[in-house]
Amino acid sequence: MESPLAPYRVLDLTDEKGFLCGRILGDFGADVIKVEPPRGDPGRRVWPFYRDIADPKRSLYWFAYNANKRGITLNLESADGREIFRTLAKTADFVIESFAPGYMDGLGLGYGSLSQIKPGITMTSITPFGQDGPWRDYKGSDIVLWALSSYLYVTGDEDRPPVKPSFPQAYLHAGLEAATSTLVALHHRQLTGEGQWIDVSAQQALAVISLQNQQYWDLARFNPRRAGAFQHLSGVRWPLQRRLWQCRDGFVAFVLFSGRLGAEGNRALTGWMDREGLAPECMKRMDWAAFDPQGSDLTDEEHGQMMEALSAFFNRHTKAELYKMAVERRIVLYPCNTTEDIMNDPHLAARNAWTGVEHDELGAMLTYPRPCVRFSDASCEIRRRAPLLGEHNGEIYQGELGFSRDDLVVLKRNGVI
Repeated sequence: MESPLAPYRVLDLTDEKGFLCGRILGDFGADVIKVEPPRGDPGRRVWPFYRDIADPKRSLYWFAYNANKRGITLNLESADGREIFRTLAKTADFVIESFAPGYMDGLGLGYGSLSQIKPGITMTSITPFGQDGPWRDYKGSDIVLWALSSYLYVTGDEDRPPVKPSFPQAYLHAGLEAATSTLVALHHRQLTGEGQWIDVSAQQALAVISLQNQQYWDLARFNPRRAGAFQHLSGVRWPLQRRLWQCRDGFVAFVLFSGRLGAEGNRALTGWMDREGLAPECMKRMDWAAFDPQGSDLTDEEHGQMMEALSAFFNRHTKAELYKMAVERRIVLYPCNTTEDIMNDPHLAARNAWTGVEHDELGAMLTYPRPCVRFSDASCEIRRRAPLLGEHNGEIYQGELGFSRDDLVVLKRNGVI
């Protein structure tokens, strides 16, 4: 089956800020050409590395976000490099880049120039804070963006400074928004014949995903605060309600909800605990249909007994045991899966979520997650591993642009490729 974006070509000039954008377009079948400086993209040196051997050819990070791309080297700072890029742009439908605002214009390769070379071309620019505004020239690391988007404020323990999510992911959200908007621009071009310049702000991409925190104020007139393993409740006797519980082999998430669903689950959980001799009297006599954390009749002592009993009960069982029974008894509980849990997940296995990708340079087959979408009549697969440095120079410069082998030798000697 043909891939949805098979007719289209992308010139990918991004660094880590935009890798995911190109990867998504490549998964949908676009011919994504990753353009790197002659010394290689810094992303090749990002951990972790295959078998923990620090080598630019073994970066698992590079493998993950640059699969489904071909790779060439090109020095845009040189006049010859810029001329070659203009020639390449004539063959492209999209250019995605993550340079500082104004950099591409300074090279004569901004959207205005490229749209004259190739009418209808779309340029997607990914930056920390966008192309305009008082912060447009500021740097934006992962932790800076989480802080300035407000999400850092609710992440971490209440009595300690805020923390960012463990794996750098601010620009993954920006890359996703960039890929989505690029496809919207493609639709626009199909309707009007016009290309677009897309301005993606990573800060705004994160502000969008933090909207649920703002809704706490809109709906309940209180601001959520970081609470670690607990959930903040406003105007209640016990303002912190535990949501992460240790069990025999990790953690599960569970909250004593009110309402019909909460009543059903809390009643079932109490019965389960009682059969194991762990339910305190206050839980057994509780009218769960009327339970309300904001007006519970539990004394402080009874509340402590209930929390102790729940902790002892969860510690007695594994994540799998708890989740299985929770599904059967309609208890709102779910495991906190590790990477190993995800790899061994039977549901993902049934959906054939993993695929092997041959890495001939390593002499190994590595397991990758397949793209998470399926088409009934189109292909969305990993078709190639991430490119080696300059791997497709000959294929593109000689095979497509007509350069001779001697031309490539001269270009390499002059630092152009």
